[in-house]
Formats: sequence, C-alpha cells, structure tokens
Amino acid sequence: MKVIVGLGNPGSKYAGTRHNIGFDIIDYIVKDLGIELNQSKFKGVFGTYLHKGEKIFFLKPLTYMNLSGESVAPLLNYYDIPLENLLVVYDDLDLPVGKIRLRQKGGAGGHNGIKSLLSHLGTNEFNRIRVGIDRPASGSELVHYVLGGYRPEEKEAVQDSIHQSSKAIEAWLDKPFLEVMNTFN
Repeated sequence: MKVIVGLGNPGSKYAGTRHNIGFDIIDYIVKDLGIELNQSKFKGVFGTYLHKGEKIFFLKPLTYMNLSGESVAPLLNYYDIPLENLLVVYDDLDLPVGKIRLRQKGGAGGHNGIKSLLSHLGTNEFNRIRVGIDRPASGSELVHYVLGGYRPEEKEAVQDSIHQSSKAIEAWLDKPFLEVMNTFN
C-alpha cells in the first residue's frame, strides 16, 4: 500500500490559496484517475485506487495544516504502511512559483504542516514533493501571503506545477522514488 498526502486547510475560505497547493494537487490527480475522496476517517478525507494490485490512498487531512500529523500517522499505523510508501505534497516558500522539488528526507524549513508530520512520525525520512509558491514581497506579512491567492501572472506556472506534481505521483506508482526524483528534479 502507498499513501499520497496533500497538505492544506479545509473549507472554502482556503480554496485556491498558496498554502493549499497540496490539496489542489490531490484534487487534480484523483479527478484524472476517476477516484472519489468519499471516505472520512483518520481526521481526513481520502479515496483509494487499485493500481496493479496495490492499494493507493489519496488523503487530504482535515486537521488544518499545523496538525497534519494527527491525520497521517494514524492512517499509516492502522494499515501498517512503511514510511517509504508515504509521499507528502506541500507548498514551499523557498521555490519559485511553478517549480517542484522531490526529496526523500529533510527538515521542516519553517513549514508547520511538515513540523507536525516530523513530530508524529518521529523521523524526517519520508518522500515529499515541494511545490514552489515563492516568498512574499519585502514588508508583506507571511500569513496573509500563504493564505492568499495567486497573482494573475502566476496562474499558468501554478497549473504547470500541479500537472508536473501529478505526473511525478503517477510515475511513483510504478517506479522507485529515487528514479522519479531524478526524472522530475
């Protein structure tokens, strides 16, 4: 079994914001694969997909970003899914809009959703796709920036990062993560 988690905040108030790019990517790929997120458990909503006999979970935690680990860890523990079969997709201030970066481990980099995962999983060794949202202009408040929408001139780059992330996720269903990393980085 594999688990793909998109980080974000629940509710229409946060839809389309920079901090919800993980949710946007999950929504994009499940639509593409014809999956419904119709199960509610583990403080999240998820859908499952059978790929070549392997069960794949697509999860959106509903705990709010800062408590994401409260959703992800129980699902992994319940189904006894090893950490190497986890992939987390989330926004990253240190990458320009439109860029993605795949990693097998790392720190939180100030991201509260990742801090929660590190705390609940007890390790920094899990696969991730960091999706660039860029940093706010000097003098702008970070919270308003990440919880705000994209500028019109960024929309195409955002769509490209969603598409590329989705392709990387689909590639991981068949290939080792290191190989996917080398292809998409």
